[in-house]
Formats: sequence, structure tokens, C-alpha cells
Amino acid sequence: MSRYTITVTGTVTGHSRSDREAIIGYDPPLRTYFLQAFPHEETDEPALWLGTHGQAFEMLDDLHHAAMAHGYDFMPLPPDVATSWRMTGRYRRSSAA
Repeated sequence: MSRYTITVTGTVTGHSRSDREAIIGYDPPLRTYFLQAFPHEETDEPALWLGTHGQAFEMLDDLHHAAMAHGYDFMPLPPDVATSWRMTGRYRRSSAA
């Protein structure tokens, strides 16, 4: 499993917020990208948790669109992460991109 720290921003219930320690990654056994952000202060469960089941987001663009549909966005991947995912075949663009 690959995991990287990124910044996720969102406007939910009219409040803008940012999580500079959000996690994005790829889970090979589930064959999905995942995104976790905004951990709860007491339970540590993320308010945003996408990609929890098999093949949920096989393309990075699909994960990005799902995050945006929930009112969140994430910053572009650092160049070293994008390069690493391209080299391993994990960085795929949807046909609409």
C-alpha cells in the first residue's frame, strides 16, 4: 500500500476548512485509490474517507471527482508521487480527462 500526505480543502455546512495532513494512497489488494481527511478529535475516524471497498476508485480522476462531489478538493500530487504512480501503473487518467 502506498500512502502520501497531501492537503485537502472543503466547504461543508458553510464552513471552509483545510487538512494539511490528509492521506491519499493506493491499496493494491483492493485495487482502489483512497483518501482520508479531517480526523475526529476524539475517535480519530476521518470525516472524509473514500475508497473503502474493492475497486471503488480504479482511476485517480474518479477519486478526485468523488471528493469534489462531497464538497472537498485536494491539491495536485507532488511530482515525486505522480512519477512513482506513473511508473507503477497506478496513476491512470479517465478517458474523459
